Amino acid sequence: MGTQEVGTDTRDDQVRTFTRAMLADLQGLEALFEKGMIESGVQRIGVEQEMTLVRPSGRPALVSTDILESLGDSRLTTELALFNLEANLPPHPFGGAFLRRLEEELSGVIDTVDQAAREAGARVLLTGILPTLRDQDLSLAAMTPLPRYRQLNKALLSLADGPFHIFIRGVDEIEMRPSSVMFEAANTSLQLHLQVSLEEFPRRYNLAQLISAPLLAVAVNSPLFLGRRLWHESRVALFERSVDTRSDAARARGRVPRVSFGDNWIQESPLELFRDAVARFPVALTCEPGPPAVELVEQGIAPKLPALMLHNGTVWRWNRACYGIADGVAHLRIENRILPAGPTVLDEVANAALFYGLMVGLDDLSHDLPDRLPFDSAKGNFIKAARQGLGAELTWLEGRRVSVKDLLAEELLPAARRGLRTLKVPQKDIDRYLGTLEARVSSATTGARWMLDAFSSLGNESSVDARAARVTRAMQRYQDEEKPVHQWPLPTVSKSKFGRALSTVSDIMSTDLFTVRPGDIIDLATSMMSWKHFRHVPVETTDGDLVGLVSHRTLLRLQQGATSRESSEPKAVEDIMDRQPLQVSPCLSLREGMRRLFDSGRGCLLVVSENRLVGIVTERDFLGAAVELLPEEKVRSETG
Repeated sequence: MGTQEVGTDTRDDQVRTFTRAMLADLQGLEALFEKGMIESGVQRIGVEQEMTLVRPSGRPALVSTDILESLGDSRLTTELALFNLEANLPPHPFGGAFLRRLEEELSGVIDTVDQAAREAGARVLLTGILPTLRDQDLSLAAMTPLPRYRQLNKALLSLADGPFHIFIRGVDEIEMRPSSVMFEAANTSLQLHLQVSLEEFPRRYNLAQLISAPLLAVAVNSPLFLGRRLWHESRVALFERSVDTRSDAARARGRVPRVSFGDNWIQESPLELFRDAVARFPVALTCEPGPPAVELVEQGIAPKLPALMLHNGTVWRWNRACYGIADGVAHLRIENRILPAGPTVLDEVANAALFYGLMVGLDDLSHDLPDRLPFDSAKGNFIKAARQGLGAELTWLEGRRVSVKDLLAEELLPAARRGLRTLKVPQKDIDRYLGTLEARVSSATTGARWMLDAFSSLGNESSVDARAARVTRAMQRYQDEEKPVHQWPLPTVSKSKFGRALSTVSDIMSTDLFTVRPGDIIDLATSMMSWKHFRHVPVETTDGDLVGLVSHRTLLRLQQGATSRESSEPKAVEDIMDRQPLQVSPCLSLREGMRRLFDSGRGCLLVVSENRLVGIVTERDFLGAAVELLPEEKVRSETG
């Protein structure tokens, strides 16, 4: 999320002052380019690794600030949510054994964080979206308490003029209107940087755009969100929608959102990207202006351009232009933001090997890309890859239609091998990383494919939450074994309904709910109970507000007391419903939930988050959990 040094004053005069500073920085960048003060003849790579912190149950652990404080490691920084953090690795020369060094450094920093996380009762998990997330995990209570994040949330909500609108359809679908930017925190990525010269930036950037689709297709690792099976890389859709500040009118005009693939090839200069960010997107954050950038350039000093860089950091292109200074020398980078975290470090470095190898191996076709493929085709390829992973069919150069699997196997992986050989990468490293990808493509087993198959293989043995937890714990185990994802077996079906990691009512609640409305006739509730073999039906309004509960006991009493005349007249649910059902938070402990249920003399708990019904827990669920948590030998002795 960039620098933490932001202003909290968003008055119109402050925004105008910042905008003036941003335009002055842009003029300074233009002057810098004109004077040739961008480093050339040197290429470096850099990596940002985002990671998720989880409990042994697979649920998110809000411990990032504790870990950062205990380690004091300058490579580590916060992320938007307390269950995420980020590692920034130092830059390396582009070539030689850089991939092996990258693997060693990623493994080292992740191990360092993991050891500290263990002391806090957590672990590090690499995944694009944590399968066990629930909507209550994405509340402001989970936001990292720093001014930048609070101000970003306030500013984007103000620009959106109300809640964000998230609608994603895959095998399942999700539609929500969150009132904060916290749904963006569900996304975790591996970001790759490549330093390039000013002269080569346009064609190299265009090449990065071209290869984004096949690169994403082979790396997808985010198919599950809030228990729904969405896109193979749901992160792409979720990120765009979770910070989309466009009005309905702007969407209707096709205005580009703050998270986007872009709308055209670069023609002449990276200034096109920086100007576009300034022209298209309102200011979200402000900071103190730097010294006059043009004056610094005239003195031969590379300016930091704080206002322009802060604003650029709030416009999230999937391939982004970055400006930086190292040892007083200015440079340009292409930041590739499309890759999800995980499934393992080896898989991540294999993905990086494909990106870096293609940036060299396909350099010969980067000179005339705009003439060989319409930009809309490249953009469409990216969306297809996010939706379907290795099942996508792409439109390639000269309009050729090709499956992404064939494109990778027959053209792109061989081209990446050529590129890495040009970079003098050791052959054993090329075989290690691109061999991993070749096996992944051959088996069609991406992280997303494995997660979807694992989730389905567990069938209906338990709730959606329990299945997501099983999948997450299996991911943790295989990551610990350092197996690449194409070697992961599917989790075996457990004889247990829940699994062993039970601590809160949300771990045992049923989430596949059947409800009635207050005006529905009682016969409907009675029929539902008979058909589905349950004893409680929650009552919701058409807007989803929980207003009551109909129980089997109530219906029995009604039937026993009804006269023949009354029984012929249909009654409404609202006439008999319990208007004050027992409601609890998903985070309530099992012990406390059981105590409340039995003290109340009722038959179920309704689990509610942010005034919305999310689950139901019955006496039978508590009994099953109690048996599950007993030692096996004790269960045998007590059941005869």
